[in-house]
This record gives sequence, C-alpha cells and structure tokens, in this order.
Amino acid sequence: MKITFITPYAGLAGGIRVVAIYAGLLKKRGHEVTVVSTPKKPMSLVNKLRYLRKEKKWPPQEHEASHIDKLDVNHRVIDRYRPIIDEDVPDGDVVIATWWETAEWVYDLSTLKGEKCYFVQGHEIHRVQPVERVKATYLLPLRKITISKWLVDIMAQKYGDRNVMLVPNSVDLDFFNAMERGRQSVPTVGFIYSPSHIKGCDIIIEALRKVRKVIPELRILVFGTSQPEKKLTLLPGTEYFTSPSQSKIVKIYSSCDFWLFGSRVEGFGLPILEAMACRTPVIATKAGAAPEILGQGGGRLVRDFDMLSLSENIIELIELSDSKWQMLSQQARDIVEKYSWDDAGGLFEKAIGVRRE
Repeated sequence: MKITFITPYAGLAGGIRVVAIYAGLLKKRGHEVTVVSTPKKPMSLVNKLRYLRKEKKWPPQEHEASHIDKLDVNHRVIDRYRPIIDEDVPDGDVVIATWWETAEWVYDLSTLKGEKCYFVQGHEIHRVQPVERVKATYLLPLRKITISKWLVDIMAQKYGDRNVMLVPNSVDLDFFNAMERGRQSVPTVGFIYSPSHIKGCDIIIEALRKVRKVIPELRILVFGTSQPEKKLTLLPGTEYFTSPSQSKIVKIYSSCDFWLFGSRVEGFGLPILEAMACRTPVIATKAGAAPEILGQGGGRLVRDFDMLSLSENIIELIELSDSKWQMLSQQARDIVEKYSWDDAGGLFEKAIGVRRE
C-alpha cells in the first residue's frame, strides 16, 4: 500500500517520534511510506526575544534534527509553513493526519490521496490551542486511531465516535533494558522536566520538597529539552540533564528507584513504559495510559492530582524493603514485556485497513 503521514514540523517532539516509529514499521512491512511535513512555524519577534533572554543566544534558523531523518522513507518538507494541499501529497491508498491542524488539511485533500485517517495522540483541548477548531476536528468523518483507552472513551463520550481503533504505544525492549538490581542505599527518583502546566512538574517538585523533609538524602535525577525556567525551579541538588541521548536516558531511568509521572492530561505517557522496561517502578497520576499500565502493577497510581497524594506515595514506596522493591521492579519489567512495537505495527496496519492473509 501507498501510505502518507501528514505532520506539522517534524522535529523531536514525542508525537513525531511515535509517527516515525510507525512509518518505519510500515516500511519494513513492505509498504511505500511518505511523510509530508511543514517547516518550523516562523517565530514572532516577541518570542525570539524571549528565547534570546532565556537561552542567551538567537534562535537557530536552520532545520533542526528530526525523528524522521534516520528513516528509509520519503520525507517531503514543503516550501514554507502553510496548509498542506493536494499538490504536496502523492496519490495513494491511505493518508494519515497526526495532529489536529493536519486533520483539517487531510479532510480537504482529494480522495486520490487515499482513505483519510486521523492518528489521535492526545485530546488537545488546551489554552494554547484554538479549542473550538480542535474540537471540530474530532467530529470530522475520518477513521480514527488512538493510543490509550482514555482517548477511545473521550472520542466516544464527547464526540460520538464509537469506532475508534486502539493501538497502544510500545517500547523497544532490547534498547530500554537494565540488569536486575536491588534498591540503592541512597533513595533516588527521577522525572522529565517540562514548564507546561499539563505535564504537572509543579506537582512533582512540591511533592519532592515535602519528601525531602522526611528523607533529606533523597537524590533527584531530571532531564528535559531546555534549561529549567525561573518560574518552575528545581530543588537544590537536583541533577539535571539537557537533551540527553537516548542511551543516556536509559542510564537515567536505570539509576532511579522510582520514576515519577505527574501529568494532568496526557495522550499516553511513553516514559512510563520506558522506565518500567529499565526495571524502574513508576509512581504516576491517573493520566493517559497510566491506569491501563499500572493497574496491572509495577508501581503505584496516585489518587489525586496534588502534591500531598504524590508525596505520601513516594515516601511509602521508598520505605519498602529491598525484597519487596525487587518484586515490584521485576513486575514492572514483566508487564512492559506485553507491549511490542511489532505487535503495535500489526494493529496499526489493521487500523488503516490492511488485511493480511
């Protein structure tokens, strides 16, 4: 089949990473895959000055790295940031929107471009988005594929679409891996830093502030894509890694006794699987796929989206005996081994209409 993914700017965002994985899997399964994307949206002068003030340098003009770059697929970047139209897209069998804005573009494409699908990786009803336009895309007559039961339920309950295909994200179990180990003499936790309110880093930081009053030796490992902002500062002594390599991320996960996930809203929450694959139990809020994954064990679901609930759970689990921690660690690995990208690739094929004998 001839399959085209339509994406916004194809940088290093998590959603683009998942699109790249599926593009690569479909290519390996014998399909002709194309990715059509836009250049980066031009930055306003105000935002350029904000970037300069924060990063101490002028924002780069050149094309940055992309998860698509290493794939053996045709990647077409159009001439400028604008809607993608028929002339940009090859004729094919399936064309897949990957973001609310691209859903508008795909809906307007000719039927010659293929059956129209919408890969929904989140419920993008946030203050920074034009909410009514976003909601309208979920009502479009596009075949929907999504990544968590929570999103399946949202599409059914809020938008009346009960034919959404569920294709859970997975993890590379050979890459994200770690030796069996015991808990460390110095309790260590980690999380991913983001200034975005929906990611809940404020909840995590305040919870850890409370935990440190009980466990002052607590070690904290954090990574993110940029330097922490003054309005959301990390606790003293936090070890911070800016844009670490994937291999370094594996080491960070594996260096923790527990991984923290504090999102208020999430499509899936891939770091949950990645940490568990590295035998690190996860303490998470009930966002994205966390209830589906941690409902099986391998960590703890936090009752409420607040620092008190999170801090209580962190303290309780840090006080586990070594033998109980090792059981939880092994449980985390056992659960995540149920998730395979190869299986996900097969499910994605079925979702877009491929039928294999």
